Formats: sequence, structure tokens, C-alpha cells
Amino acid sequence: MTAPALPLRPAPVVRGDFLLCGCQGGAERALAARQAEVLPELRPAAWRRGVVTFRLGAVDPAADVCPDLVFARTVIRCFGQVVGGSPEACAAAACALAGGASWDRVHVWPRDPRADSAVAGARAALLAACDVDPAAAEIARPGDLVLDCVLDSPLRWWVGWHRAAGPQSTWPGGFYPGRLDPQAASRAWLKLDEAIASFRPALAAGQRACEFGAAPGGACQRLLEAGLEVVGVDPAEIEPGVAGHPRFTHWRMRARDVQLRRFTGFEWLVSDMNIDPRSTMAALERVVTAPGVRLEGLIATLKLPDWSRAAELGAWLGRFRQWGYEPAARQLSTGGREVCVVALRQGRTSNSRPRVRPAGRPARRRRGR
Repeated sequence: MTAPALPLRPAPVVRGDFLLCGCQGGAERALAARQAEVLPELRPAAWRRGVVTFRLGAVDPAADVCPDLVFARTVIRCFGQVVGGSPEACAAAACALAGGASWDRVHVWPRDPRADSAVAGARAALLAACDVDPAAAEIARPGDLVLDCVLDSPLRWWVGWHRAAGPQSTWPGGFYPGRLDPQAASRAWLKLDEAIASFRPALAAGQRACEFGAAPGGACQRLLEAGLEVVGVDPAEIEPGVAGHPRFTHWRMRARDVQLRRFTGFEWLVSDMNIDPRSTMAALERVVTAPGVRLEGLIATLKLPDWSRAAELGAWLGRFRQWGYEPAARQLSTGGREVCVVALRQGRTSNSRPRVRPAGRPARRRRGR
């Protein structure tokens, strides 16, 4: 028998007149451009590297506003800034600014991720001042009411709040808490790990996945750990521990050189190629529009040679829809100047049964020539 869900802690009476968005340093203008597209009622306010704030203006002050800004790691409702002579003084001012509301979790992160030495002291001070259980985990649960603190400097803080919902909003500052496996072939392992945690694509053991730009094998390794049969497409060598896996096959060639008929029977197409995003889109389109290819979904990394290319994101997402896939996009906290797109086949529901190879039937092991 399932235990009844606990009632949600009520939102603070004083909700704050700003939205604060944390982002990768350099992504501020791309984030603001996305805001102007999806929620033009907002008005830009203070900017810092890694932080953009917007005045709510005509938006209903009682509304819960959490737009999909792609380049925002986190979006919180902001009360304003506090300054003090010590973490304890800042924490007392933060609790007063929040109107004495009560909280399930406290999230603290630095505006500049390189300056995180003050986080532990600030969080301890806030836990004590706001009477939050010091043993409470930093990772929130969906539904938790979270007090947010962004350290502009050790003794100058932005203070706000949000209601935890999707995976990213449960992580302090939207930073993925996972760590790179010491046995991972490359950082691509961690990026795909975050993408899986963020978007929750229905990867299932026994499904087949193909990755473009596979070398040295980090993402393929993560797919193998999920139980998939994996083909890596790359003219470069794959790390021996991955190359020798019984469920891995290396097609040692460029993606454009693979015969289209060989993509029949795959459920997933993954791409993380260090090339112009238009070339990546062309490589994906060649496969997904080929006769006989019916993927469950795509996980694609689109590199941005410069931030101005972010303006093309809407057109790229539109092409996924034209191909018959519904995309969701996010700039992962573990990635660089790039956007991760997870696109699922349109009409696919949570009850869709993945096509899994019957037990006991071995995979055919092919090697590229």
C-alpha cells in the first residue's frame, strides 16, 4: 500500500519581483535572447558573468514562473541581495528578506564556480538561521520548497526560492551532482550521464544505439553500462576497454560513409561530433529520413563555434519536429559551449514497449572495413 503524499509546504507570501537565472559564463546573451522569445513580458535587470536577472514587470506576482530558457542551469524567484560582515549576518538578513518563510531545503552555489570555498560556511549559516534540519540533504525532492542563495561574493548574496520539480531543479544551482567515473574513457561519459539524468530517455537493456563521433568511447561506455548494444562510428581509435566489450562494435569510418541500410533496427542515435552544428544536423537528417529507419529517439550535442550561433537553435529544433521527433534542449552543466538535444519519436508514450532482442539471441558483431 502506497503511503499518502505529504502536503506541499506553502510558497512564501513574499515571492520576489525578479527571476534569477544561473548560466555558464558567456551564455548570458544567449539566455536573454531565449527569454525574449518565450517570455517577452520580462525585462532585463542586473547581469553578472554566470547570472542574469529579469524584472517580472506585468507578470502576475503570484504566478509560478519557470520558463524553459535552455541556457539557464537554474531559474529561481529572487527577493534581492543581502550584504553583511559575516556569513551569519548575511544569513539573518536573507531570512528577513524572505519574510520568515519556512523551507525544506537550502541550496547554495557560487556565481563563479571557480570560487566555491565559501559555500559550506554560507549554507551552514542559512541552515541555522532558517531553522532547517542541518542533516537535510542538499539534493531536493520533487515538491520541496527550496531557499536559494547565490554567492556573488563571500559576503554578498542573491537570495530567492523555487519549488523543486524536474531533475535539474533538485540540484543546487542546477549543477549536476554526478562525478566522472575514474574508469571512464572520456568526459563524454559524464555528459551523457547528465543528459540521461536530466531528460530521462527510456533507454532499455537490449536496445541498439549508434553513436557518431564515438572516439575515444566515453558515451558508448555509458550506453553499454545501461545494457544497450552499441555501435561507435568514428575513424579514430576507441579506448581498448570499450572496444573489447562484447556488446560493442566499431565502424571505423565517418558517419557520412556508412551505408544507410546499416542503420535499420537501431532504437537510438547519439551524436557528439566536434563539427559545425549544421553539419551535425545534416548527418542526423541523412539517417532519420532514410527508408526503414525508425528510431525511438536521438541524443545530439550541437557545438556552438561562437555564442551568436545560439540564435539558430529554434530552427534546429524545428527540423527535429519535421523529422517526426519532439525535442527538448538544455545546455548541460558538464558540457562546454554546446547544447544537448534529446528528441523522442512523436506519438511515443510511456507505455510504448521498447523493441528488445529476445533472450538468448546473440547480437551480430560487425566491424567497419
